[in-house]
Amino acid sequence: IILYMFLAVSIVCDDYFLPSLEIISECLGLSQDVAGATFMAAGSSAPELVTAFLGVFVTKGDIGVSTILGSAIYNLLGISAACGLFSSVVSRLSCWPLFRDCLAYTISAAAVLAMISDNRIYWYESASLLLIYGCYILVLCFDIKINQYLMKKFSPCCTCLTKAMEETAEQQPLVGWREESGPLIHQQSRTDSGIFQDTLDYSQLSTSLHGLDEISEDHPSVFTMPEADMKRILWVLSLPIIILLYLTTPDCRRQFWRNWFMVTFLISAAWISAITYVLVWMITIAGETLGIPESVMGLTLLAAGTSVPDTVASVLVARKGNGDMAMSNIVGSNVFDMLCLGIPWFIKTAFINTSGPIEVNSSGLTYTAISLICSVVFIFLAVHLNGWKIDKKLGAICLVLYLVFTVLAILYELGIIGNNPTRVCGN
Repeated sequence: IILYMFLAVSIVCDDYFLPSLEIISECLGLSQDVAGATFMAAGSSAPELVTAFLGVFVTKGDIGVSTILGSAIYNLLGISAACGLFSSVVSRLSCWPLFRDCLAYTISAAAVLAMISDNRIYWYESASLLLIYGCYILVLCFDIKINQYLMKKFSPCCTCLTKAMEETAEQQPLVGWREESGPLIHQQSRTDSGIFQDTLDYSQLSTSLHGLDEISEDHPSVFTMPEADMKRILWVLSLPIIILLYLTTPDCRRQFWRNWFMVTFLISAAWISAITYVLVWMITIAGETLGIPESVMGLTLLAAGTSVPDTVASVLVARKGNGDMAMSNIVGSNVFDMLCLGIPWFIKTAFINTSGPIEVNSSGLTYTAISLICSVVFIFLAVHLNGWKIDKKLGAICLVLYLVFTVLAILYELGIIGNNPTRVCGN
């Protein structure tokens, strides 16, 4: 069932979630990193939002905090490793989007950690989380202007900004050529003239966007059998999923359903949440069957399980060479996860239970704080030293560091290192 749920998530992301995200980006004129940090992060982080609401209103425990903070390091290092190792394309990265998202995540993580340090959450503290995310969205709205200002201001002392300015200047004639020569859904973008278009090869212009493909011909049906033998086997096995999604979700890649892209986005996000729920349920049963302690499960299998949509979506866009979108989804989904904590906390403290704060357990907080900050700093420095690209070398380094962090976290949770006593259920 676990393997089948992995297959189901990949089908939902590839056939419905990412195509709807692409059309949303085209209509709003979002660059790929802004789209990754907003709509893609919100859709793929739907399971964390559901988990946070369950923790506050149903189980009344710390499941939301532990799941979101516990999976943060996997999101940063584990998904970065997957993007580098499973992608055959070397993706180029821009300096500003990664710096912007890392800074936003560091601020939001520090805010959450400061709030739960006294084991109490007040309404004004949860409201500040919403305010931080609102400021982050405001920065994204003026992203291009801020980026251009920073490029002019700091390019003399930063080589990566100078290279970005040179690449932008090289692509300006291409932008004009595309606007004059053909029908194009075009809004202002930072370094690329289209949303998912990063290459300068004129021959690929007509095939880079689904929107341009559909001008000439409709997208093939999901029931078209692939030619390769292995893909045929997977296609037959996944036929129940394909039929279920076909009956419940409009395929916005086809001309008839193209204007239904927001419905596709919302339904696919709901399917991602439902599939992830079953996936985490099965992983929990597997962990209990194998006798794995809950603390270890939360840091390993459950953290990876709740982040399956982020992993699949980021790897799929990284394979297309959209490095900025993959990295912005990785870091941006963590920023959205912090908002996931703020929404249920604010609703409960401001409207439902106004008499007192929410009680949370913050044991193990120091190690989590240090790990989060270190992982954010490491990602930024590793990408910088790697020449601002995602490749197999960066993937291998992220994988090794993720394993080191995880082993240390498990040893800390089990009380082998540090002063954190082992807690047993019921005691």
